[in-house]
Amino acid sequence: MYETITEQAACAVNELIQRAGLQAGQILVVGCSSSEMVGEAIGTHSSEEAAAALLAGLYPPLKERGVFLAAQCCEHLNRALIIEREAAERYGLEIVNAVPQPKAGGSFATAAYARFADPVAVEEIRAHAGMDIGNTLIGMHLRRVAVPLRLSVERIGEAPLVCARTRPRFIGGERAHYREDLL
Repeated sequence: MYETITEQAACAVNELIQRAGLQAGQILVVGCSSSEMVGEAIGTHSSEEAAAALLAGLYPPLKERGVFLAAQCCEHLNRALIIEREAAERYGLEIVNAVPQPKAGGSFATAAYARFADPVAVEEIRAHAGMDIGNTLIGMHLRRVAVPLRLSVERIGEAPLVCARTRPRFIGGERAHYREDLL
C-alpha cells in the first residue's frame, strides 16, 4: 500500500506542477489526512508510514524544481504550516514556535518537519497551488483566486484528492484587458 501511495503522490505532484505552471521559489501547500489515506475516518488512525510514503512521492519532484512545500498541520496546531526557513524568510512570514507530532500537528507535518533541512512553523501563507488529500481544508492557505484542477490521479491511497492553482484577481471592469498568460 505504501509504495502505491508514493507512486500516486509522485504522479499527482508532477501533473500539478505542470498544470499549475509552478515555478522555482513558489509554494505548494499540502494538507493530508494519513487516516483517510489508509481508509479510515479523518483524525482517527494517524499513520506515520502513510505520511512518509506520501512525502517520498511529493518532496523530490518539488525540491528538484525549487518549489517550496508547505505541510499543513491539523487543527490541534490551528492548521499552522511547516516550511523551510528559506521560504519563510523569502516571503516575510512570521515564524511561530511549534513542533508537530503525529497526534498534535499530524503525521504528514511531522514527517515534513523531520525531513526538511531547516523546518519552521508559520501560521499562514498564500500559496500558489494546493493539494488537499482527504478533505483537510487547505483553502485558507491559498491565494485569493483558486482555480480547481482535476488531475488524472483522483485518490492517494484511499483518500480523495482535490487540487487547485491560483491566478491573479481580475480588476478594472468591462474596459479592462487581461494577460492571457496569467489566466
